[in-house]
Amino acid sequence: MRAQGFVAVIACFALASCGLPRGAGFQSEVLAASNANTAAAGEEPVYDFAVYEVGRETLPVLQGWPVTGDAALPWLVAQEQPASLLIAAGDTVQVTIWDAEENSIFGATGVTALQPTVVSSDGQIFVPYIGNLRVSGMSPSTARERIEEELIMTVPSAQVQLSVEPGPSNSANLVSGFAASGLYPLLDRNVKILDLFSQAGGPSPDLNSPQVRLVRGSRTYGIPFERLLKDPRANIAMRGGDRVYIEDDARKFIALGATGTQSIVDFPEVEFSALEALAFIGGVNAGSANPEGILILREYSAGAVSDGIAGPPKERVVFTIDLTSADGLFSAGNFMLEGDDLIYGTESALNPALAVFGLTNTLASVAGGN
Repeated sequence: MRAQGFVAVIACFALASCGLPRGAGFQSEVLAASNANTAAAGEEPVYDFAVYEVGRETLPVLQGWPVTGDAALPWLVAQEQPASLLIAAGDTVQVTIWDAEENSIFGATGVTALQPTVVSSDGQIFVPYIGNLRVSGMSPSTARERIEEELIMTVPSAQVQLSVEPGPSNSANLVSGFAASGLYPLLDRNVKILDLFSQAGGPSPDLNSPQVRLVRGSRTYGIPFERLLKDPRANIAMRGGDRVYIEDDARKFIALGATGTQSIVDFPEVEFSALEALAFIGGVNAGSANPEGILILREYSAGAVSDGIAGPPKERVVFTIDLTSADGLFSAGNFMLEGDDLIYGTESALNPALAVFGLTNTLASVAGGN
């Protein structure tokens, strides 16, 4: 009688095994048709999402699909510029006049350093014995020659020296996201953006994945700082009036289920593969996860939906990854994560059975002791 009672208890636990507490769903549950559109009797259900295995055969197609989230900003291509500065309104011009005549109108020493003059809004400066002279748009050497030509009409032996201190129109504004933000003068037309970054101490160390933004006129350009460092063609020459700021990568992904971490995670790098993301969150739960059933859930915009080649066939797509095969591992390393992706570790169907088996052994020991 006691043995019969023991068998009944075991049977009850076996039947209830599917109801044991779990930290995630089974792959079959997550991909079930419970959320599918109602189908007629005898017909296959029509799912409201598509399922793609990430592997050698599918990866080239998946990599060609549109990127979710905001469209990437364009960036300019670097072109070498003349080294000389072009004088602009707001620059400060220092003129020094040398005269070898004994009775020089510029004094007994024959050397006169004029007061520094700010170039007016109409591009002119005042020079004694010449009057107002337009220098805006000239290089310093051209402006010096022009002043000398005009002055020689009055002082035949005059020679001119000229230096320019760049003003706001010949400066770039490093607005925010730098160790030392501020207005930085452009000493010539070939000052590169990374030159200014060095002067400003680089991006703020508080930024996780710095994204560079350049506002030039009415256009905004963008590039990841990591790519700016690596690509010489991206190191563009700055222009007067350019505004630069650095912001953090706003993209995040979610880790749930039988993963090492269950949280919302910031992107640590611009290009971040599914395999790197799994390593970043501590892999999967060794005691409960199904390594053959790692899911990445992604939602595309309605405009991205296509034929499954140029774009996804549905707005909602589930990508499956098998961590037990070499192809799955290699492919996961080449499958790039995107903003708002959900990494979901499914539960192994074997775990409830193992739990019941362990409980059975315990009850058997208790029954045997009685």
